[in-house]
Amino acid sequence: MGLGPDIVETLARARADLRMGVPIVVLGDTHMLAVAVETLTEARLVGLRALGAAPELALTGWRADTLKARVYDGDVARIAVPEAAALGWLKSLADPADDLATPMKGPLRSVRDGDAAPHRAALQLCKSAQLLPAALCVEITDGLGFAATHGLTAVPLALAAPLLGGSSLLHPVVQARLPVEASEAGRLHVFRPDDGGEEHYAFEIGRPDRSQPVLARLHSACFTGDVMGSLKCDCGPQLRGALAQMGAEGAGVLLYMNQEGRGIGLANKMRAYALQDQGFDTVDANHRLGFEDDERDFRLGSDILKSMGFTAVRLLTNNPAKVTMMEASGITVAERVPLKVGENRFNRDYLATKAAKSGHLL
Repeated sequence: MGLGPDIVETLARARADLRMGVPIVVLGDTHMLAVAVETLTEARLVGLRALGAAPELALTGWRADTLKARVYDGDVARIAVPEAAALGWLKSLADPADDLATPMKGPLRSVRDGDAAPHRAALQLCKSAQLLPAALCVEITDGLGFAATHGLTAVPLALAAPLLGGSSLLHPVVQARLPVEASEAGRLHVFRPDDGGEEHYAFEIGRPDRSQPVLARLHSACFTGDVMGSLKCDCGPQLRGALAQMGAEGAGVLLYMNQEGRGIGLANKMRAYALQDQGFDTVDANHRLGFEDDERDFRLGSDILKSMGFTAVRLLTNNPAKVTMMEASGITVAERVPLKVGENRFNRDYLATKAAKSGHLL
């Protein structure tokens, strides 16, 4: 291997560029310049228009459905951008914050011909950068030369495609003793992915027998619930309840996965909360933003367990999808242990939606 970045490192650069509003070049059957709409500036919009080609706005199928735009490419819609379209118009198509106040944003003309693969890759990168899944795309010639001339990151689609929908390998970084309220016999393990993404943690209580199913909780980070004590969800009580049960039994593993807001990030989670204040439930809010019901990758948790020497769990969860994922990933679920805590008048509708639309056993 030389000194230059490999494809995993190139994708990490691309995500960072998109977060800063810097365009990237996607090299597929066609070469496409792409920039995240959320971070797009007026100056860069002028620069993109100066290239001469007609720009297209890439949106997910969920967002396009909300906007009543036709979707010809399965999960991706390509919207023709009018010559006179302003930056505010583009951002209003990406962000549903004012959908109810100004519902008529069209007419929108969807592009039907051509290759949507570069647009799809741009949207996947926006998602993994925890940005709104909306990208302004302009076809260019000689993408490699263009990237070199302008100092842009070039992403070869043939190499990137297998990695965009998958999870990165996690490696143990360090572990140390950490006594907590639930148990003085605590130890925190830190795991870091190859792709420059978020670190994930495993908190081990006692010295669990690796030959027996361990009491385990797969917990997604929730700043609002875990740290701030939010009453809009049951995450904080679930976290503390799981630790308390492990402490009482003297052994257990809590997997703390940095996948805030069902994997969409804290900023998008707050956007979803704002939509909930407008009357949408948690699933509908995610769809209006352009995301799936749940963007998390639960396989990361099973990877951590296996790296720690565990092959079977007693899983503290109300979510059958976590049980299915563990089993599919090679971890035996000997028992599903219910964790019904934290219901209050502020989160009652949220919990009802999780039961009705996400299959939680509440």
